[in-house]
Amino acid sequence: MTSESVEMPLGTVSTAGSQRLDLKKSKPGSGRSELGMALLFIAPATIGFLVFYFYPTIRGFYFSLTRYNLLGTPHFIGFDNYVKIASDKLFWNAIVVTLEYVVLNIVFQTIIAIGLAVLMQRLVKSTIIRGTILLPFMISNVIAALVWFWLLDYQIGLVNSFIDWLGLDKIPFFGGEHWAIPTIAAVNVWRHMGYTALLVFAGLQTIPAYVYEAASIDGSTEWRSFWRITLPLLRPILALVLVITVTGSFQVFDTVAVTTKGGPVNASRVMQYYIYQKGFAEGQFGYASALSVILFIILIAVALVQLKLLNAGESDLA
Repeated sequence: MTSESVEMPLGTVSTAGSQRLDLKKSKPGSGRSELGMALLFIAPATIGFLVFYFYPTIRGFYFSLTRYNLLGTPHFIGFDNYVKIASDKLFWNAIVVTLEYVVLNIVFQTIIAIGLAVLMQRLVKSTIIRGTILLPFMISNVIAALVWFWLLDYQIGLVNSFIDWLGLDKIPFFGGEHWAIPTIAAVNVWRHMGYTALLVFAGLQTIPAYVYEAASIDGSTEWRSFWRITLPLLRPILALVLVITVTGSFQVFDTVAVTTKGGPVNASRVMQYYIYQKGFAEGQFGYASALSVILFIILIAVALVQLKLLNAGESDLA
C-alpha cells in the first residue's frame, strides 16, 4: 500500500498559522490583564477624587448636621442649621448679591468672548495676537484683583486721577454700594474672557466652511449667517461654556476677599465670602457647612437646568 504525499496550498498553510497565532493571542487571561492595566492608569485620578473631593463632600454633609467650632467635638443637631438659614437675612442678601454678580459676569463675558472668537476666526490669523488675548487668564485672581484695586482706587488710582483730570467726579469703584459688584464683575470679565473666547473659538473650528459658502451663494450676509448658522451650531460648546462660567461665577471669592471684603454694607458679600466668614472668622463650621451644602445644591440645579434648556446633547449640524 503506497502512501501519496498530499500538498497543501501555501495560502492554506499561512491561514492556519495565523489562526494558531490568534488563538495564542486571545488566551483566557488577556482580558483580565488589560482591565488591570486600565485600572492601574486611572488609579491616581480615582484616589485623588476620593481623597480630595468625595470624602470632603460627605464629611461636609455630616458637619452641616452638627454644631461644630473646630476646637471641640461635633454635636449632632439634625436640620437645625438649615432651619436657621431659612430666617438668615444675611444669607438671602448673599444670594441676591451673588445672583447680581453672576448675571453681570455671564452676560458680558459670554458676549465679549463670542465676539473675540469670531474675530479670531475671521480676521486675526496671527498666533501671537491670539495668544495675547489669553494673557489675562494666566494671571492669578489675587494679582489681577490687587492690580485693579490700585488702578481704581478712589484717592490715588490712575483711572480716577484721569477722571478728575477731565473735570468729572471721581467714582468709588470698590467703595460705592452700587459700584462694588459691577466693578468686581468687570475685573473678572477682563480676566476670564480670553479663556472663554478660546473655548468658543475651538467650537467654531468644528463648523464646516461649506456651510458658510452655501449661505453666501444664497445671498446671506455676515450678520444673518452669524445668527442663523454660527450660534445654532455652537449650541453644544456654548452649553459647556455657560455651565463652566456660571458654576465658577457662583463661587467667586478671591476678588471680593482682596478688594471689598464684603462691603460696603454687605453690598458685595457673595455666598462664598459669607461661608468663609461664618467658618473661619466666627468659627461656626457646622453652619458654614450647611451654607456650602445649599450652594452645592444650587449649582447642581442650575447646571441641570442649563443643560436641559440648551439641549447640550444635540447639534444642528447634520
